[in-house]
Amino acid sequence: VLQETGRPPYHPADLLKLYVYGYLNRLRSSRQLEREAGRNLELMWLLKRLTPDFKTIADFRRDNRQAIRQVCRQFTLFCRQPVLARPGLDLFGGELVAIDGSKFKAQNSKGRNFTERKLKRQIQGLDEKIDEYLEELDQADEEEENLPKPTAEQLREKIEVMKKRRAQLREMQDQLEQSDQSQISLTDPDSRAMPVGGGEATLVGFNVQLSVDAKHKLIVDHDVTHEVTDLGLLSRMAKSAKQALGVDEVE
Repeated sequence: VLQETGRPPYHPADLLKLYVYGYLNRLRSSRQLEREAGRNLELMWLLKRLTPDFKTIADFRRDNRQAIRQVCRQFTLFCRQPVLARPGLDLFGGELVAIDGSKFKAQNSKGRNFTERKLKRQIQGLDEKIDEYLEELDQADEEEENLPKPTAEQLREKIEVMKKRRAQLREMQDQLEQSDQSQISLTDPDSRAMPVGGGEATLVGFNVQLSVDAKHKLIVDHDVTHEVTDLGLLSRMAKSAKQALGVDEVE
């Protein structure tokens, strides 16, 4: 039900068009899509000069993940249907499917991702630093005044900052112990630190699983996971691909 005040919402079909256009043209971020909607002639025509802001675009994706997934499934069904039987394209062979995972970086830096080992290491480092500053406080009156050194007040301020940081780390440690997860990411809670190739040890992101039909190399199904490896995902993706293709067996 629309409210009596404020502007009417954007139609979901218009925002979906914007996302499909962004997918086809490799425009991933909401801010990029916002900018292109105001200057790109193709998008001006496609959206009838609508210019949604980046937060509206991001909220649409966040609030309608399952619906967008269903759109992908309906598109797969349309591509699967034989041309003569009903409206369709008959683009899937349904006999041979390739399945693999790709790592996609999240908007979450490594510095804002914590494991149990990392939390213990940082808490231990803070404890050692606090002890070091406390010793400096004890020695402050004994050392010569002309040597450059932080004052007692400056040392107390540093200790207070470190104690607050330690309390935050301990709180995250408690959250990790109470959950069934092995990591905590602060910016994007669903992302995880995972190993990647190409000379880079790890990135904080997602493991996107894809199944591709061999006939025309089209994507049958996809799934975004936070599993750090592909172990255990093959069977799940194979069953999902078989269901999407509507076949009893698939290689």
